[in-house]
Amino acid sequence: MGLKRVVVGTLAVLGGFAILVVAASIFLAWYFWPESPRPMHDRVILEADFEKELVENVVSDSVTGILSATPSTVLETVMSLERAADDERVKGLIARVGGSGMGLAKIQEIRNVVQAFRKKGKFAVAYAQTMGEVGPGNGAYYLATAFDEIYMQPSGDLGLTGLAHQSPFVQGALEKVGVAPRLDRRGKYKTAVETFTERQYSEANRESLTAIMESRFRQIVRSVAEARKLTENEVRGLVDRGPFLGQEAVDAALVDGLAYRDEVYDAVKKKFDGEAQFLSLEKYGALTRKEEENGPVVALIYGVGPVHLGKSSHSRLLGEESMGSDTVTAAFRAAIEDEEVRAILFRVDSPGGSYVASDMIWRETVRAGKAKKPVIVSMGELAASGGYFVSASADKIVAQPATLTGSIGVFGGKVVTKGLWDKLGVTWDEVHTSAHSNMWSPIKDFTPEEWKRVQDWLDRVYDDFTRKVALGRNLELGSVLEAAQGRVWTGEDAKFLGLVDELGGFPEALMLAKKAASIPEEAGIQLKLFPLRKSLAEKLMVRLLDEEEDAVEEEEISSVMGFALEVAQPLIRFGKAMGLISTPGVLTMPDAEYLR
Repeated sequence: MGLKRVVVGTLAVLGGFAILVVAASIFLAWYFWPESPRPMHDRVILEADFEKELVENVVSDSVTGILSATPSTVLETVMSLERAADDERVKGLIARVGGSGMGLAKIQEIRNVVQAFRKKGKFAVAYAQTMGEVGPGNGAYYLATAFDEIYMQPSGDLGLTGLAHQSPFVQGALEKVGVAPRLDRRGKYKTAVETFTERQYSEANRESLTAIMESRFRQIVRSVAEARKLTENEVRGLVDRGPFLGQEAVDAALVDGLAYRDEVYDAVKKKFDGEAQFLSLEKYGALTRKEEENGPVVALIYGVGPVHLGKSSHSRLLGEESMGSDTVTAAFRAAIEDEEVRAILFRVDSPGGSYVASDMIWRETVRAGKAKKPVIVSMGELAASGGYFVSASADKIVAQPATLTGSIGVFGGKVVTKGLWDKLGVTWDEVHTSAHSNMWSPIKDFTPEEWKRVQDWLDRVYDDFTRKVALGRNLELGSVLEAAQGRVWTGEDAKFLGLVDELGGFPEALMLAKKAASIPEEAGIQLKLFPLRKSLAEKLMVRLLDEEEDAVEEEEISSVMGFALEVAQPLIRFGKAMGLISTPGVLTMPDAEYLR
């Protein structure tokens, strides 16, 4: 260990200790301050900001990750509102909506719990500065309709315009620069390759996208009609008239009134003559969360992001989490070996990726079943291709109606860049030892024999995928083949096909976990996260002793680099959407950014 390593490690430990002291001091000062009010009033109105990001899983695998502000998770939000629904002190909820970037499935998760909150006799008010300022606001309005009343700032607009999806095709550009895609697929709806091989949607691609769009739009229309006491035909007609200026939205009975934030709050205060405490949902959750619930243990395992071999990770550059096979399989093994664990809740939000990595995770779900640890999958925004593969053998699969799932298919090949180099005047030479040493070289095309091996591989993967789905879902292989072909389905349609068992989110999945583990419905449970998270001291020691973490930690320490990453993220996302960055895994769904 070099001197630099010793110095950096020592400073990290001392810095971590200092941070702990400061954090403890702040907490103790807040808790014991003599003039501080009671933590909980007997009349509480919760405040929620649903314009903020809601993530599936908070990754805190670095020292700086602990110190930075962490967004709320979907599970924490759901459980806090569930507790509040049964808390006599909580009288209502006021929530900010409008700029939500949540997908439709995540919105449905929040809508469901808000509606359950209201059914317990609590009021819920939504307000927005605008729901689409010169842009779409479909998702924000869809979320708002879960509330009793909807208010919007007088200068705001309602961008209720319907759903649309556009895709780039780069075949023409590739031809101009001399790049030739050599890709193939199994499943006519496995359309990821069409970005490189077509100039427009194929008939199959258009059919699949249209079905997804119609299914999701139908769900929105149905919910809006029910919430606003309109017919579905009336809602469809209103959407065709959108977008709406503020007063137009009120006149159309889509919004209850125009008011600024202070006016909405004043109206809510009057319900209790000003004798009520406003408390953020996050703080309420922290005050009411028990460190250890009494009851049987249910393991919670997250499978979030693209599937790949190795350890799960969180990319600050892309703002994304990944599902590493080593991390997830280790979590399953630990849960299987833990004698207290009665069932496993596997939350999957993934577009897929590596076939081999997906197969490793699939195997652990099978092992859990054999160990009498039932696995219940709760699908998030999407669980398609490899994300469906890892879910296929669960005892039960729960998805939201708008969840994107299925995509049971495979693609593979390479992109040949020789023409590009020829245009640039760049020449290549090489030496090799064997007949197929250059098979995956981008400088040369496949030989007929090599292309045959690619076809054999595609057949093997597709056959394995479909057979495992048939086995796991207890379906005839013929039925699976009809539902497969790489086609993406909404959760609502997937349930009809037998690919999904129930519609819902975390609450429904937990009820199924209880049932599978013979836990009484009314019993409390302990949700135990796997893999177990390290303490701050443990993470500091890992950074001190693990040489492989040097480069990563040094990058994270730099605030300048953090700013640069924020600037770069939109460019990176654009590059990914255009297929210019990274090579997707063979079990990846065509496009994860469907119909926002």
